[in-house]
Amino acid sequence: MNGAESLVRTLLNGDVNVCFANPGTSEMHFVAALDRIEGVRCILGLFEGVVTGAADGYYRLAEKPAATLLHLGPGLGNGISNLHNAKKARSGMVNVVGEHAGYHIKYDAPLTSDIEGVARPMSDWVKTSPSSKSIAADAALAIQAARTAPGQIATLILPADTAWGEADGPAQVAEPAPRAKVSPQAITDGARALKNGKTTMLMLGGAALRCKALDWAARIAAKTGCELMSESANARFERGAGRAPVGMLPFLVDPALAATKNARQMVLVGAKQPIAFFAYPNKPSVLTPEGCEIIKVAGVEDDLEAALEALADAVGARGTAPLASAPTYRNAAPTGPITLEAIGAFFSAMMPDNAILLDETITSGRTLARDTMGARPHDWLSIMGGSIGWAMGAAVGAAIAAPDRKVIALIGDGSALYTQQALWTMARENLDVTVVIFANRAYKVLVNELSNVGAGTPGPYATSMLTLGDPNLDWVMIAKGFGVEGGQATNFDELAVQFKRGLDRHGPYLVELVM
Repeated sequence: MNGAESLVRTLLNGDVNVCFANPGTSEMHFVAALDRIEGVRCILGLFEGVVTGAADGYYRLAEKPAATLLHLGPGLGNGISNLHNAKKARSGMVNVVGEHAGYHIKYDAPLTSDIEGVARPMSDWVKTSPSSKSIAADAALAIQAARTAPGQIATLILPADTAWGEADGPAQVAEPAPRAKVSPQAITDGARALKNGKTTMLMLGGAALRCKALDWAARIAAKTGCELMSESANARFERGAGRAPVGMLPFLVDPALAATKNARQMVLVGAKQPIAFFAYPNKPSVLTPEGCEIIKVAGVEDDLEAALEALADAVGARGTAPLASAPTYRNAAPTGPITLEAIGAFFSAMMPDNAILLDETITSGRTLARDTMGARPHDWLSIMGGSIGWAMGAAVGAAIAAPDRKVIALIGDGSALYTQQALWTMARENLDVTVVIFANRAYKVLVNELSNVGAGTPGPYATSMLTLGDPNLDWVMIAKGFGVEGGQATNFDELAVQFKRGLDRHGPYLVELVM
């Protein structure tokens, strides 16, 4: 058994049976090992940002890590943007990164680089395996790190000669430690705040946004009158009609301040105190009113379901009927010209039951969260790190993890351009993904931000850097080039036809919504 084979067998021992890959010469022994050893599904991405984005999306639905296979420092570097998003989402994954053979590094070949230096900022665990006989044990440690709650990024670097050399293994993978229990004092402090009669917001994040945990939160809200709110972006949020009525904190500073203005106390369960995405002149960085007391009950790494259950008991809410979102999906979908205010209502009416919705609309989807609270039950996945180009790849991973569910990716055209290669992987794997491109033909968020930061009205040079026209992109043709069928819509009536066409088929379909 060589080192690459010991790695594959150790991955299988750790229940890592999906690998998103873009390999090169240094990884060929690993590729060959995948041919000889059954059990790992390998999915090719044409760009490393697709690969790392897919691993992020996979973890959020499968609740276990996938592997990635990346080529040396530049390949890892190409995937860094979506590793940043994955780290912010606390998505576990095992990055396998090839390296030159140890004896070759001293010659400074063109692809030689400091791979550990590239990996560290976006990894929780990094190691270069020193020999073929250590690969199995090192891989077991990487898997254990990736499975550590709430999820970590582990990067294992394999010099080529360790892959082809004689190896020991495979290794067994230790079970991850259970999530930490919240202290009784933290529960007491949270319950005291919820019962003292002050206007209180219960801010939720992480695993507190899953159905069982949300049921306890909904009972707490019904008993105490607190308002339920989530962070602006969430790794996975189980929501919709019949589930807890949890608002999402708005992305923009002024709406976020308006949403929290009445709160005199904020109880945090899996969430952080809300802050602005960026600094703006004459606007605060902290998005809570002056004098609002912050009570942290549990961090994102803790057992949040148990924490909310204990909190419900502490406020006497165990027997209280939970609050639930009223259904709005029976409302007719809007018709006529596209308006930003009606987009949320459209998807509320049209989204199928048990869908997985990925939101990277940036500017065009600002009403989506508000108006889909009463949509059919669904999972909502957000871009967590703000590094655009996430949803295309993440949709690939989500569809691999949940092949029996419809995946809907709502993406701005500027974002989609970063990882458009994901369309090819969707076509090759026949993934059940409907992509809607919001084609406003601009980096619209930056047009708005120019004003928000007080930089004035854009002139011709600034405008040229913020718009995507001249020439306009043709997303239907782009999709066709990658093997994905598609259609264009310019109003809600056409959007209904095209979106339903995507929903009715099994396999990828792209809708270009011209704004």
